[in-house]
Amino acid sequence: MTSLLRTLRHHADEVSCCAFSPSLLATCSGDKTLRVYNSEDFSELPFSPLSGHGYGVHCCCFSSCGRYLLSCSTDGSAIVWHAGTGEVAAVLLHPARSPLRACAVAPDSSLVLAGACDGTVALWDFPSKALRRCSAVSEASVVACCFSPCGQMFVTGCTRGDLKLWDTDVTLLRVEKDAHDLGVACCSFAPQFKVAEGCVEFRLASCGQDSRLKTRLVSRRDGADWDMKLLHTFTSQVSPVLSCAFSSDGELLVSGSVDKSVAIYDANLGALLHTLKQHDGYVTAVAVSPTTRRIATGSMDRTVNVWRIGDEVSATAAESKPTVCKGRKLPGLSRLLVADWSEEDVLTWLCEEGLQELAGIFEANDMDGAALSQLSREAAAELGIESVGLRCRLLRKLEALKAEQSGPDGPDEFLCPITRELMKDPVIAADGFSYEREAIESWIRGKNQTSPMTNLLLQTTLLTPNRSLRMAITRWTSSR
Repeated sequence: MTSLLRTLRHHADEVSCCAFSPSLLATCSGDKTLRVYNSEDFSELPFSPLSGHGYGVHCCCFSSCGRYLLSCSTDGSAIVWHAGTGEVAAVLLHPARSPLRACAVAPDSSLVLAGACDGTVALWDFPSKALRRCSAVSEASVVACCFSPCGQMFVTGCTRGDLKLWDTDVTLLRVEKDAHDLGVACCSFAPQFKVAEGCVEFRLASCGQDSRLKTRLVSRRDGADWDMKLLHTFTSQVSPVLSCAFSSDGELLVSGSVDKSVAIYDANLGALLHTLKQHDGYVTAVAVSPTTRRIATGSMDRTVNVWRIGDEVSATAAESKPTVCKGRKLPGLSRLLVADWSEEDVLTWLCEEGLQELAGIFEANDMDGAALSQLSREAAAELGIESVGLRCRLLRKLEALKAEQSGPDGPDEFLCPITRELMKDPVIAADGFSYEREAIESWIRGKNQTSPMTNLLLQTTLLTPNRSLRMAITRWTSSR
């Protein structure tokens, strides 16, 4: 079940893009502005709208940590905004001031990429905001671009219909000619990738004017050339497909079309799960929250719809009878610390643990992950859980959950793969994995030019600070 939560009607022209961070939703429009909302209640923030572009804004996206918001426009500029204040951090100008149609931030926030109408891509160093290079990549307009989840490559899509894979030196790795007849509209990598037996694999989604949404396996084995293999072709939408996005766990794929519909697919099986038809104009943008079961869709009807994927838990219904929870496991839930859970995450956990009779009480008391993590026996009684046995069962489940996530030394993703100790200064290596800086530097100094995790040759020894992981580790250690 998918339910409409909110319709946002603040833009004065067609909505061109939507983007989620863990706590915010951003939208941009032909009206030259960006709007920023709280992703919990979708109230517009005091500093919104953001006005800095001279023409329509085509694309927007957040940095992985959510601190920065990037936008690009027909005016030939990309603007970096402070997501928490709306202040301009930097204005990045295309050397030829060519209109910019798509933009992206590398997963480690080291690079900013923008595709231009003159067939070039501009690549900036994010920390210094200095132009790294501007290179011709197509004879047609570049209207789509995205970084791989490891941050070592990016894909471009053009109005001629080609998809091209590049490394961050803008060296061509692979061309998929005529990937979409009449032109590519959007492309997006799944957040996860696989490394096994000398082979690395990514999933790439793309859509276009041929009314098709396609997924491909982008892979490379033991230093051979990169390959692209078609996995699924989705055909439920009967007009050009303008936007696509994976869920945070890579299980769902969402697309928007000129036929005014939004399609939600099982990305692994290639099966259509839901079709949403509440927009009155072309659906130009889709985005999926990285932390909750919510999607946002933008349209030429000037509205943004916010949806909840899965059964809606009603407080009234929960009070009148036990709540029955159905559907897939919440995307991203297993990777979040309890303290970072939303209220919806907590309700989902209750149902998974057979504690659905508590859903009404928890929802009535606005219990999110932070409140759950601090729950004591006395606090459980104050919530109105009269059954001593039920209170004890809840607390046992909670302690087991904390132990499962944390282990004796911390969550597994907080431990350096080399030392198996809690990281203090995590960095991302060229293989996409995070290590303690001292450990990976010692590994490289020992003339080990291969990845400790994959045994594949490291394309570069450059190490990038993983600030978002460091913040998560700090939060975890301070909450113990």
